[in-house]
This record gives sequence, structure tokens and C-alpha cells, in this order.
Amino acid sequence: MADDALPEIGYYSLAGGPLTPRDAIAEAALAEEIGIGSAFLSERYNIKEAATITGALGAVTTELGIATGVTNINTRHPQVTIGHATTMQALTGGRYTLGFGRGIGMLFGAMGLKQSTTAELEDFAGIVRRVVSGEFVIGHDGPAGKWPALYISPKPAYPVPLLITAFGPQTLRLAARAYDAVVLHTFFSDETTRRCVETVREECLRIGRDPAEVRVWSCYATVRDDLPEDVFLKKTAGRLSSYLQGYGDLLVQTNGWDPEPLARFRADSVVQSVKGAIDTIATPAELTHIRDLLPAEWLAAAAIGSAAECAARVNKQFDLGVDGVIMHGATPEELAPVVSAYRGIRSAALHAGLPRNPGAARPS
Repeated sequence: MADDALPEIGYYSLAGGPLTPRDAIAEAALAEEIGIGSAFLSERYNIKEAATITGALGAVTTELGIATGVTNINTRHPQVTIGHATTMQALTGGRYTLGFGRGIGMLFGAMGLKQSTTAELEDFAGIVRRVVSGEFVIGHDGPAGKWPALYISPKPAYPVPLLITAFGPQTLRLAARAYDAVVLHTFFSDETTRRCVETVREECLRIGRDPAEVRVWSCYATVRDDLPEDVFLKKTAGRLSSYLQGYGDLLVQTNGWDPEPLARFRADSVVQSVKGAIDTIATPAELTHIRDLLPAEWLAAAAIGSAAECAARVNKQFDLGVDGVIMHGATPEELAPVVSAYRGIRSAALHAGLPRNPGAARPS
């Protein structure tokens, strides 16, 4: 790894639709080489199962921070989830963060599951902390579920930082109360990002928690404009369109965008003809058509341009109050020129002392 690592910068392992999970290994090696601080893994139930991939990342790296970004609290028994997290901490020497999200409604419905509630996510975080601290949790009966006994023996050597993804104020306040880090959603406007950071910090102050204890990550689509046109379209219009397919109302409402373009998008015959995630299966011609349906303002909520322009946009995210930026939707190979340009403009003092574990707080 580069001597001057960048703990405030992350990437997503296996971004997009990889053909093989083995790509994660080369990605991690390059990420360490160029100094990216952390790898995040967004679980998919195909070839991106979280425990397998994060274990591989931990085995082939020595300094890279690693996080599930994210898995869910109700797809595994809590003993299994906690065992995964403590195994990862032991494997990596404390470089791992366990991250959760509510789940995607349509996917969970097909699986016969429900999205997690705020109360369930808070309860589950408390269970993890108690078990990892060495407590025998007997007869738990709470919002997250009922379990006769939960424990890890011997007591794990490392604590397990907890991360949550968030859209609205309810989850942001939950992050301040019960989690160590929060990842904001992709394609958030600057105004939305700033407001989210303020919500987390204000809730920390309200409950008497040091705001510095909760790391806020911007998940920021980063796309160089010298990529092949079909790849560029997939990572910009395609990616945003897939979010609009899954939870367009929430994204539009959160950003305060005009809902009319979303209605037009949904009514479009080309959009309706794509039977799956647009960024995964749409053709270049379909992506070009769909791009023209989307307001420029929506697509501009990302780092798009030359490597230097992308780096400048990434660096400006810190002006909004975030602690870290995940350069989303790009591989370390694609990010290498951006990282190089970013090194020339970053404020080293701003990020001094930040741990490489993406959920660990800066030492006081």
C-alpha cells in the first residue's frame, strides 16, 4: 500500500455486474497499491454473497479497510451474522465494519421477507454490541426477534463497528443513536448531503454523543468521461435509472426534485420494456434514449468528467461535512487516475488520524 494512504476514500468491490467474484481479488490488490482506504461490498444474492467476498478481501489484503455496505439483519440468524463479523475482525486484525440496510421492498417481497423497521435495526445493533462485548444474551425478546441464547465464547478480541445506509431523517437519527458510521445514498444533491450530515450531527448532540464518533460517508458516483460510451452510459444514466426503478419516489422526494420527470420515466415504453435492472441489461441504444428522459440536474449529482474534474468534485464533498467519500460504481483501475489527481488537492490535515477501518472513529 502507498505510504500516504487515503482513509477517507473508499470504493465498491465488484461494482456493476461482474462476471466472476474473483475480480474482487485483483481489485483489492490495486486498491491497496494506490492507497484507497476502504472496500465496501454491497451484497447481491448471486455471486456477491457478503461473507464470502469480504472474507476473500480480508485474506488477500493487509491494510485495506473492509465493510459490508450492506447486508441485512433478517437474511441470517443473528448468531451467524455476529460470528461472521467476529471472524472477519480476527482475520483482518480489526479492519472490518458490519453494515446493514433496510432491504429493497420488491426483492424482499419476492423472498418472502419484510423490510426492516427502525426499531428492529436499533434492537439488532444493541444485540450485536452486547454479544461482541462478551455478554451472554439470554431470552432476548425485542423488535428484532426472539432468541433463547446468543453469545460468542471466548470474548472477541476486537469490537465490531456498525454501519447503516440511510435516506431519510429517521434512519439518520438512528445512525446517531446506535451505529458508528452511515453511508448516504448515491445521487444525492449537495443540499441533500449537507442536510443529512447536519441531521446526524444534531441528533448526536441531542443525545449527548460526540458527533465525531459517527463517520458519515458520501456514496458518490464517480465516472470518468473518457470511458467507452456504452460503459459511461451504464454507470451514469443506467445506474440512476435502476435506482428510479427500485425506489424512485423516495430518491426524488429526498432530493426535493420535481416528480414529473419520474412519472414520464415510468410511463416511457422503452423503460417499461426493460425487464430487469436498467444498468445491467439495457442496450446502449436503450440507455441513450433513457438518458434523454432524465433531467440534467439529476445526473449532475455525481463526479463526472476528466480524472482531475472527478477528483475536484470528490474533494468538494468534504465541504458538505462528510468524513469519507466512496467513489461509487467504478473499479480501482478506473479510479487510479482520479486518486492520483485527488492526492494533489486533498487536505491532509483534514483527514489526519482517521482510521482505515471505515466504521472506526477518529481517536480523540
